[in-house]
Amino acid sequence: MNTRIAAMLRATLCMAALAFGAAAQAADYPNLPIHVIVPFPPGAGVDIVTRLVASKLSTSLGQQLIVENRSGAGGNVGAATVARAAPDGYTLLAAPSSIAVSQSLYTNLPFHVEKDFRAVGMMASVPFLLVVNTKVPVNTVAELTALAKSKPNGLTFASTGNGSSPHLTAEMYAHDTGVQLRHVPYRGTAPAMTDLMSGEVDMMFANALSVLPQVKTGRLRALAITSAQPDPDMPDVPTMQAAGVKGFETGTWFSLLAPAKTPDDVIAKLNGALNTVLKSPDVREALRKQGASVQSGTPAQADSFIHAEIGKFAKIIQAANIHID
Repeated sequence: MNTRIAAMLRATLCMAALAFGAAAQAADYPNLPIHVIVPFPPGAGVDIVTRLVASKLSTSLGQQLIVENRSGAGGNVGAATVARAAPDGYTLLAAPSSIAVSQSLYTNLPFHVEKDFRAVGMMASVPFLLVVNTKVPVNTVAELTALAKSKPNGLTFASTGNGSSPHLTAEMYAHDTGVQLRHVPYRGTAPAMTDLMSGEVDMMFANALSVLPQVKTGRLRALAITSAQPDPDMPDVPTMQAAGVKGFETGTWFSLLAPAKTPDDVIAKLNGALNTVLKSPDVREALRKQGASVQSGTPAQADSFIHAEIGKFAKIIQAANIHID
């Protein structure tokens, strides 16, 4: 046997061994606890959904899913941690829609959403509620718009950070109605809610998961919901379109991502378990009661959806001229 043929055989055997090893690893997966990084503080919508889903996935996969909050830089600290993690299925990212915003918002993003991640699948989507603190003398969107027009930059709106989905949604409202509002960014949902309820800021487009309890107890007043259809659990809250803002429909979503080179078999196993959990009546009901709806599907469908969302937010960010270095 000549040297060239021997080298080719060795290379072929090595590749076969690596493929066998990867297949064996996927077959045994998971045999260790799985860490799920939530890139926002406790109490955020993504945190609420992830903890609900993770507890069920732990049972389905036979391994504990450990949820860790690693907030900072609009979710980019936690996302970058997962982007750098070993692509073995043991470190996952619970990604809210803000990850699609980050791709266009940050000029020095330490990862590329579509190159450094691949989707396990979608988890849920949640509309925003336009809420005001009870000191603001309005009960409808029309009254809020009229008040804002009477005092340009006199009304303040809270968000979970510059370029966050609540920030961009408020910018859309301002653009569509011709009002001028003053932005007050916070580092997460909890501090924004605290100041909103105390009257330090006037209004916010907050995801229903985070704000619905305060609305139900009367600590905040809901003027409208950003979904296409009214929520049957909130029949007195109109959609933004029904409230007079034509074509206004948006919301936030939550997906489960893995490092880009995670093996197909591992992704498939995670996706199958995730979809089984999301079909569970108790999970669907728990999400429904908090204003969220299940969004399941294949990894390819999730990747395609996130790609489209990146393009959508890029246009909004460009129009509003928002950038973070």
